[in-house]
Amino acid sequence: MHIDVFSDVVCPWCYIGERRLAAALAQRPALRATRSWRPFQLQPEMPAEGIPWAEMVRTKFGGPERAGAMFRQVSAAGAPDGIRFEWERVATAPSTVDAHRLVLWAAERGREWEMAEALFGAYFTEGRDLGSADDLAAAAARAGLDPEEARAYLAGDEGRDAVRRSQEEARSLGISGVPYFVIDGRWAVSGAQPVEVFLRALDEVGAAGGAP
Repeated sequence: MHIDVFSDVVCPWCYIGERRLAAALAQRPALRATRSWRPFQLQPEMPAEGIPWAEMVRTKFGGPERAGAMFRQVSAAGAPDGIRFEWERVATAPSTVDAHRLVLWAAERGREWEMAEALFGAYFTEGRDLGSADDLAAAAARAGLDPEEARAYLAGDEGRDAVRRSQEEARSLGISGVPYFVIDGRWAVSGAQPVEVFLRALDEVGAAGGAP
């Protein structure tokens, strides 16, 4: 069984959904399942330098009061999954192209999900700028990778086409929001569903034995 995880590193529900899928897989140790990170940019038009978080709160979330209510809801949803959101520390809404490239680079080294987890935590708990080469290299180190190798990789253009192609494929599949989980290319789970929903999907796909 293979699961494609369409996700963005600045999407809080993606962070929650990734944790819940991992928890479901941990409850099915006999299941032979692999996962692949599939880049999806929620804000593909974001300038390379990003924008201040306050501007994002104002333009996308309708201002501090409305945003605060949404953030409290997300924080409450993530707490049982061991996620601590520190919204007051977030300072930048970054372009996530380089962060996605870094996850794909980490996948080649067998550290894909450690890298994704490090980026989620760096952004939502530590308030790091995921458009900064320094902060991305530090996240690579936390994922068990060489930060200088990560920095050298980010200085080039490798992986940019892969990020773009993943975005195009998501659109061709009708994916307009993330997280979105595609199991064996046929079954889909949309959103940060409860662990029980993931378990049911895994069991149903496993029982189907590859039948559509």
